[in-house]
Amino acid sequence: MHSYLLGAVVPRPIALASTINREGQVNLSPFSFFNCFSANPPILVFSPARRGRDNTTKHTYENVREVPEVVISVVTYEIVEQVSLASCEYPRSVNEFVKAGLTEVKSEVVRPPRVAESPVAFECKVNQVIELGSGGAAGNLVICEVLRMHINESVLDPDGRINPNKLDAVARMGADNYLRAQGGSIFTVPKPNEKLGIGIDQLPESIRNSAVLTGNDLAKLANVEKVPDHASPPAEFDLARAHGVAAVHTLAQQLLREGKVAEAWSVLTA
Repeated sequence: MHSYLLGAVVPRPIALASTINREGQVNLSPFSFFNCFSANPPILVFSPARRGRDNTTKHTYENVREVPEVVISVVTYEIVEQVSLASCEYPRSVNEFVKAGLTEVKSEVVRPPRVAESPVAFECKVNQVIELGSGGAAGNLVICEVLRMHINESVLDPDGRINPNKLDAVARMGADNYLRAQGGSIFTVPKPNEKLGIGIDQLPESIRNSAVLTGNDLAKLANVEKVPDHASPPAEFDLARAHGVAAVHTLAQQLLREGKVAEAWSVLTA
């Protein structure tokens, strides 16, 4: 079950969680059961699950029970090996910042420190801990409210938004596999937030039943508010038409994959 879940529910962002116990001992550990669940209030949730082999709890879980605060730092490609090292199960008295060679930075509103090498960090209070079970591998949802966010300007674009290529985050896959959110692995899909797409069911039958166009291709065509007015197709159309319907649809597919939706429509409706 564990292997299938972690292999199929991917990619998972990684929370590098720093916590502290009542004696002031710092702990740093990564968790890939992690995500953002609300913007108002800003809520992050991660889960330090019980160990599968002996059903013991992790220091992070014990710490947030004692001191309900946590700093969640974003894991980037530049520090991923150090983060993996921090996941070793050192004794409770050992500071993983030291073992992993990461730098503690004093937080502003919570007691646990943040990671200097991470470009984005969230200082949080722990609102609630929900135990999902009592057996080995059972999760413990730690619901965190963000009180202060730190963003290094080096990862921002000119509009002040986080640029994914500059952030260079990593995500967890199954087994020992990770994913680098960088370069060719990042692509865009226009959101149909303001206008209703006509839907695949409204495409002409000759297009909908194409032997060439994929479901993704059809969805790109169907994400228009209305079928575009007839327009002159590109120069390549005449050559494609001479080779038949499949060649025309292949040309349209190429245009779609270049983001030229209007031109693809002009080919398909010429």
